[in-house]
Amino acid sequence: MMTNLFLSATLTCAMTVTATFATAETWDVSLPWGPSEYHVGNAERFAEAVEEATGGELSLKIHAGGALGVRPTETVRALEDGIVPMGETAAMMNVGDLPLLGLDGIPFLFDDESDVERYYQLIRPVWEEALETRNQKLLYSVPWPTQLIFTNRKIESLDDFEGLAVRTMDTNTSNLAESLGMLPLIMGSADVIPALATGKLDAVMTSGTTAVAQQLWEFLDYGYVTNHMVSFNLMSVNMDYWNELAPETQQTVLDLAATMEPEFWEVARQEHDMRMKQLEENGLEVSVPSPDMLAAMRDATASLEQNLVASTGADAERVLNAYHAED
Repeated sequence: MMTNLFLSATLTCAMTVTATFATAETWDVSLPWGPSEYHVGNAERFAEAVEEATGGELSLKIHAGGALGVRPTETVRALEDGIVPMGETAAMMNVGDLPLLGLDGIPFLFDDESDVERYYQLIRPVWEEALETRNQKLLYSVPWPTQLIFTNRKIESLDDFEGLAVRTMDTNTSNLAESLGMLPLIMGSADVIPALATGKLDAVMTSGTTAVAQQLWEFLDYGYVTNHMVSFNLMSVNMDYWNELAPETQQTVLDLAATMEPEFWEVARQEHDMRMKQLEENGLEVSVPSPDMLAAMRDATASLEQNLVASTGADAERVLNAYHAED
C-alpha cells in the first residue's frame, strides 16, 4: 500500500513538472544591429525582466547582428509569417510592406525632443493598428539618437552634396538625399563597411551610435549633425505566438514594455553626446551646419512631407494635421 502511494505521488509530481515545462516558452528575438549597439542592450534588459517577472514561463533569446538571417527590411514579413517569433527593426526600413511606417522619416519635422515625444504619442496607435493587419503586436519603440550625414568631403553649401553616393535606409531618406543632390543607395548596416571599403560610397546617413560601431572614421572625415529626421525602432511579436501565452503572462509583458520604454528612451538621450565625443577622439570632424545651410536643406526637402501624405493616405494626414496644430 505504501509503495503504491509512493508511486502515485511520484507520478503526480512528474506530471506536474512535465506540465510546467510544457507551458514554458522560449522565443528567438531577431535584431539586425550589432551587439555593441544600445538597442541590443535594451532588448537584453527586457529579456531578463520578462524571464524574471514570468518566473521563467517566457524566455527571450536575443540574436544580434542579423544572426537569424532576417534583414531589417524583411522584419515585418518575417514576423507576419512566424519565421521568427519576435524581432526589432527600424520602422522606416519596412515602408515597402507598410507605408505608414515611414511617417518618422519626414525631413526636418522636429525641432527638439519634446516634438519627438509629442509626435510619438500621435503615431504609435497608427503603427499598432497597421502592424496588427500584418499579424504582429507592437511591444515598445525607441528612437535612434540624432541623425548625421557623414562624408568624405567638407560640406559648406548644397552644391557640395552634388553627386555624392550616400547610404540611405529607405525610400524617404533616398528622396531626401536626391533633393539635396546626392545619389542614394539603400542598404542595411551590414552592407555599409564593404561598400565604403570598395569606394562604392562617399557618404553615410546614420546616427553617431552606428557610426562608432562601424568605425566610420576609417573611411570618412566629416560628420554633420543635421538632425534631418528621427528614426524609431519597433520591437514586435508575431500574434500567433502571442496568443499562445496565458492572459496574465501577456499582461506582464505589456506592463514591462510600458515601464521600460521610457528607460530605453533615456539610454538613447545619453548616446548622442557620448558617441560624438568618441567620433572626435578618433579624428572625425563633427560639426553642426550653419543656420543658413540648415535653412537651405529644409527648403530643398520641403515638398517631401506632402508627397508622403499623398502616398500613405488619411491616417498620415490626420496624424500630421494633429501634430502641426500644436506647433
